[in-house]
Amino acid sequence: MDEPLEIEQEGVGMPAWAAFGDLMAGVLGAFVLVLAAALVGQLDLANQLQAEVQQRQAEQARREALERALAGPLADGRITLVEGRIGISGAVLFATGSDELHADGRALIKSLARPLRTYLAQRDEILMVSGFTDDRGMRTGVQKFSDNWELSAQRALTVTRTLMAEGLPPDAVFAAAFGPQQPVASNDGPEGRALNRRVEIAPTPRPKRAAASAP
Repeated sequence: MDEPLEIEQEGVGMPAWAAFGDLMAGVLGAFVLVLAAALVGQLDLANQLQAEVQQRQAEQARREALERALAGPLADGRITLVEGRIGISGAVLFATGSDELHADGRALIKSLARPLRTYLAQRDEILMVSGFTDDRGMRTGVQKFSDNWELSAQRALTVTRTLMAEGLPPDAVFAAAFGPQQPVASNDGPEGRALNRRVEIAPTPRPKRAAASAP
């Protein structure tokens, strides 16, 4: 009697299982990559948030230090302090159309010099002294300045030079002119124009000096 013919079907079903294994390995690898990317993204976000919090805390500490340094002038209302900018009314410092300090204005700037000098000595910052005007043209007969830009520049320079005369290092203070730009109130009425005629003193980070070139 003939024996049953045995036919070996080698490899039947193996390609399917192998393909399924490769597919699962690919899915698992992709999942691991997505998970790793998500973790890296969360870590970057956490670091960014931490840096922002530290920056806010440093800014808040800077403002509080400035408030303490200027407690006297702030208490009697001679200056304002908003977002780290010291504001002084133009009428307190100068006569209309003039860049020469009133006696009271000069005394005020002198009173600010010492606390500002102490403040700067503890930080890598410099002072920007900015002059601002309203949007009205120069009065007839006032020929010393050609326009409000020149007036604001000269007033800023006057305050800057007074601060330097009172001991601020020349490399720790500079002047800037904005003329009628960046008003803080409407120029439609005298009260708003009076607010826009002002000088601001603002601490700002010291520019980084370029490294000396190698010979």
